[in-house]
Amino acid sequence: MSDAQGIQWFPGHMAKTRRKITESLSLVDAVAEIVDSRIPVSSRNPELAGIIAGKPHIVLLNKCDMADINVTKRWIDYYKQNGKMAIAVDCKSGKGVSAFSSAIKSVLAEKLEFYRAKGMVGKPLRIMIVGIPNVGKSSFINRMAHGSKAKVEDRPGVTRGNQWYRIEKDLDLLDTPGVLWPKFEDATVGEHLAFTGAVKDNVIDIETLAVHLCEYLAKNYGKLLTERYKIQDLSQEPNDLLCEIGKKRGMIIRGGSVDTERASTMLLDEFRSGKLGAITLESPE
Repeated sequence: MSDAQGIQWFPGHMAKTRRKITESLSLVDAVAEIVDSRIPVSSRNPELAGIIAGKPHIVLLNKCDMADINVTKRWIDYYKQNGKMAIAVDCKSGKGVSAFSSAIKSVLAEKLEFYRAKGMVGKPLRIMIVGIPNVGKSSFINRMAHGSKAKVEDRPGVTRGNQWYRIEKDLDLLDTPGVLWPKFEDATVGEHLAFTGAVKDNVIDIETLAVHLCEYLAKNYGKLLTERYKIQDLSQEPNDLLCEIGKKRGMIIRGGSVDTERASTMLLDEFRSGKLGAITLESPE
């Protein structure tokens, strides 16, 4: 078993979360799922679709400023082809967040028309926000709610204890009751989460992680490697590529060898901070 496969998933915790989400689904009109736009597959819980089946569903591709814009566009098209609306956002900078309200109202156009026909103009739409840890769910809610919790618990039909936020006069957000952990059935999922820093570096050997990242970047984003580290030969073995990166940065230890651990840490840090450029690790294809 690889290190990535050794990352633990918590079925007992997930069962509790599934129950809490299911109990709260009757309170909301739609579900907004936040994923990391660099790894839209790995940064979601695969059981979510079954849990929220029947509810309108919108996908928020967060951290879009760090992702390859062309691949993000393909993801948006992919979701559209599969009957889901997706929008690219960056909760840190606020990019795209303003489109959330109109996107939700578009998804729930029939419900809004029903409210108007019944004379219920102004009745708020209620949206549940879901996402795995470290994907940006809290940042999104805080930005939308301007950092303050809405006082809507006393309204009829709103269960006490749930975290509700009023973001507009006719739009309420419900923070997920519980935490959705990703499920690591595929070693690639754990590795991609480790690339982005969503799981701790001590879960997977950092040099192994850096070598695998080198291999992917050389194949898919060679120009960025060349620009950042002045490397010309991208056909060399990933281990040698990591050594050359370390050498270019002067990471030489006694005896003239390269400090590959230090080079690995630097490479991962520069990828996660966006210094390498806009990179996406998963495509719809």
